[in-house]
Amino acid sequence: MSISIPRKKSHSEYRQRENDWRLFLRLAPYGRRHVRSLALSIVLLVPVALANAVQPLLIGQIISLIRKEPSTYEFLRNLPFWSALHLLEGVFVVTVIIRLIFTGFQGYLVQKVGQQITADIRQDLFHHVTSLAVRFFDRTPVGKLITRLTSDVEVLGDVFATGAIGIVSDLFSMLVILGFMFSLQWKLALMLLLMLIPVSALIIYFQQQYRKANYKSREELSILNSQLQENIVGINVVQLFRREKFNAELFRKSNKRYVKEVDKTIFHDTAVSATLEWISLVAIAAVLWTGGYFLLQKNLTFGILSSFVLYAEKLFQPLQQFAEKFTVIQSGFTAIERVSDILDEPIEIRDRANPRVSVLDVQFGYIDEIVDHLDSETENPKPQLGEIKFEHVWFGYKEDDYVIKDLNFTIHPGEKIALVGPTGAGKTTIIRLLCRLYEPSQGRILVDGIDIRELLQAELRRYMAVILQEGFLFAGDVKSNITLADGYSFEEVRQAAEKTNIAQFIEELPQGYDTQLRERGTNLSSGQKQLLAFARAAIRNPQILVLDEATASLDVGTEALIQQALNQLLIGRTAIVIAHRLSTIRNVDRIFVLKRGELIEQGNHEQLIQLGGLYATLHNLQMLGT
Repeated sequence: MSISIPRKKSHSEYRQRENDWRLFLRLAPYGRRHVRSLALSIVLLVPVALANAVQPLLIGQIISLIRKEPSTYEFLRNLPFWSALHLLEGVFVVTVIIRLIFTGFQGYLVQKVGQQITADIRQDLFHHVTSLAVRFFDRTPVGKLITRLTSDVEVLGDVFATGAIGIVSDLFSMLVILGFMFSLQWKLALMLLLMLIPVSALIIYFQQQYRKANYKSREELSILNSQLQENIVGINVVQLFRREKFNAELFRKSNKRYVKEVDKTIFHDTAVSATLEWISLVAIAAVLWTGGYFLLQKNLTFGILSSFVLYAEKLFQPLQQFAEKFTVIQSGFTAIERVSDILDEPIEIRDRANPRVSVLDVQFGYIDEIVDHLDSETENPKPQLGEIKFEHVWFGYKEDDYVIKDLNFTIHPGEKIALVGPTGAGKTTIIRLLCRLYEPSQGRILVDGIDIRELLQAELRRYMAVILQEGFLFAGDVKSNITLADGYSFEEVRQAAEKTNIAQFIEELPQGYDTQLRERGTNLSSGQKQLLAFARAAIRNPQILVLDEATASLDVGTEALIQQALNQLLIGRTAIVIAHRLSTIRNVDRIFVLKRGELIEQGNHEQLIQLGGLYATLHNLQMLGT
C-alpha cells in the first residue's frame, strides 16, 4: 500500500495564530496534575540562589578582612582576626553544602515531574490517535506518527523538567545577584545590567533562528522514519524486486537533508554559547577596567572589586544556562506544535450523547437465547435479528469523488449475501461503512431498523465479526489473540477453537494456547494466522458475520475443515461474503454485483447466469481460466 505524504507546511505558515505563551499553556493542564512537586521545586530555588549569590560577597569580605579595608563589615572588624576569618570560611562551606544538597534534590524532583508529564502526554496522545477515524491513517504515514509519539513527546517532558523550571531558576539567580551587586556598588552593577540588553536581544534572535531550523529538522526526521518503517514492513518486496540500492539512495538523500537541518540547529545553538562566552569575558574586562579606575580614585576597595569580578562571572553563568534551557524550550515549542497538530485532529466518528443503548441491550442480551431457541425448534431457523439496510448511501474517500453511489439494498435476517465485482467496485468500502470505520457522505445505514450512528461503536462492533483476508496477530500468546482482552475464560477459548476445527492445530504448537507469538505472528504461516481469526470471530458469537476472502490463505485440506465449521457458524446469522472466486459463493441466498460503486445486478447464481450480465461475464472468464 502506498503512503501519501502531505505537503510540508513551512514554519511561517504553521500555527502563526499561536504565540509561544499560548503554546506553553497547552501544557499547563499537565503541569497542574503535578502542581505540588513543581511548587516544591520552585521553593527550593530560593536557598540555592541565595547560597550562590552570597559566595562572591564572602570572598570579597575575606579579602577586605585580610587587607583591613574599610569595606569590611563592622561586626567582623570587632572580632579577632582569626575568629572573623574562620566565621567567613564556615559560612562559605555552609553555602557550598546548601547548593550541593538542594541542587541535587531539586534536579531529581524536576526530572521526575518531567518524566511523569511525558508519560501523561504520551498516554493521552496514544488514546487520541487510536480514537481517530481510519481516514486519518489513510493520509498520515506511520513513521510520522511514531516520531510524534516518541521523540517529540520526550522533548515535551524536558520543557518542564529542564526548560521552564530551569529558566525560573536562572532568572531568580540573576535577580538575586543583581540585588547584591547594586547593594555593593550601583555604578558597576548598572554597567553590567546595561550590557545584558544587547546580549538578550542577540540571544532572542539566535533562538528564533534555532526554532525554525529545529522545526524543519523534526519534519525531516519524520520523513526519515516513514521511509525506514516502509522499508522494514515491505522488506519482502524490497528484496524480491532488488530495490535495496534504489531505496538506499532515497534514504541517503533524506538522511542528508536531515543532517543539513540538524547542522543549522547546532550552528544557532553553539552561536549562543560562543556569544555569551565572549560577552562574559568582555564584562569581566569592563569590571576590571572600570573598577580599577575607581580603585585608583579610592572610590572602591580591592575586596569589593574582587566580589564584582566574581559576580560578573556568576551573572553570565545563569544567562548562559538560561540560553541553553531556552533552546530546550524552543525545541519543546516545536514539539508542542507537532503534537498539538495530532491532538487537534478531530475525532470524526463519535458516539452520540444519547445512543440507542436500551434497544441494543435487549437484542444483545437475548441473542444467545434466541439462537439457542431457534436451533432447538427447527433445523432451518429463521432468526429475527441481523437485518442490514442501506438507504441512498453515498461515500467518497475524497470530496466529490464518490466510490459508493446511491446504494440501496436490504439484507434480511439470517440471509447469506455475496458481494462481487471488479477491483475498485466498492465491496470493501461497504464493509467499512457497515462497521462504521467511515461515515457515509449521504444517506444512512440501519441494523435491525436502527441507524448505526445512534449506536455505541463498541456495541455495534460486538454485534458483528469481520474476518479479513489476512489475519492480524498481536505480540502475545495464542489465547490472548483469540480473546483480545475481552475477558473470555479458557474454556470458552477452547470451545471456540473446537467449533472452528482448529483445536488440534493449536495443541500442536510448542506451548499450546500459551505459545508466544511474535509481532504480526511472524512465527506462524498465513494459513495458521487465518485459522486464529476464525476462532476470534466464533468466540464472540456475532449476529452478523462478514467474510472478506477469508479462506484465500488456506490450503485445500484446511479450507475443507474450516468450511465445515463455517457452515455451523453461519446458522442463524446474517452473513456478507466478499469473494473473488465465484465458485465459493454458489450456495448463498443472493449475490450483489457491484460496478463503480453501484449495485447493477442481484439474485442467486442461476438467476444471474441466465441474466447474462456482468456476473455471467466474470463467471465465464473464471471458468475459462480453470
